[in-house]
Amino acid sequence: MQVGGPGGELLGIVYHAGTASLEPGRRPIARGRDETSEEAVYQASPQLEKLLRTEFSALVVGHAEGDTLLQYLPARPARIHSFVYLCPPETVRGFSASPGFLSLLLETALPVSAEELVAATLRQMSEAHDDRHAFLVGAGKELTLMLRGELTRLRAILARVGAA
Repeated sequence: MQVGGPGGELLGIVYHAGTASLEPGRRPIARGRDETSEEAVYQASPQLEKLLRTEFSALVVGHAEGDTLLQYLPARPARIHSFVYLCPPETVRGFSASPGFLSLLLETALPVSAEELVAATLRQMSEAHDDRHAFLVGAGKELTLMLRGELTRLRAILARVGAA
């Protein structure tokens, strides 16, 4: 995902997403048991859009300065009213051309498994590459260097990526 406007984007990897009630302590209830689509649920219960919110958490792994993609944290955080977008494939390709960002994913304490996050990130990023296999092999080689002496972690990641 990317946050901000052209020339000042922050780049991040989403590690959690969920839907909750706007009222603290109130749990959302599933609606539309007899509806045939999600759109039909919202048509039958238009108030849902005003009662629910979707939240996500992302780990910032880099930023853009002009046309240059940098794999380190920016000097400033995202502005509070910045919009969030899915990164276009060309941005993903450019950012993931060098696997240096993987160390940030492996070393940051998050409420999710680092191995799961790395594997999911690599699977998603590989879709932006013309040669998915070559990208995953290169990332696997980099992980082998980063995780030398941690064979269990390396195997866990490779198995989840599908490269083992």
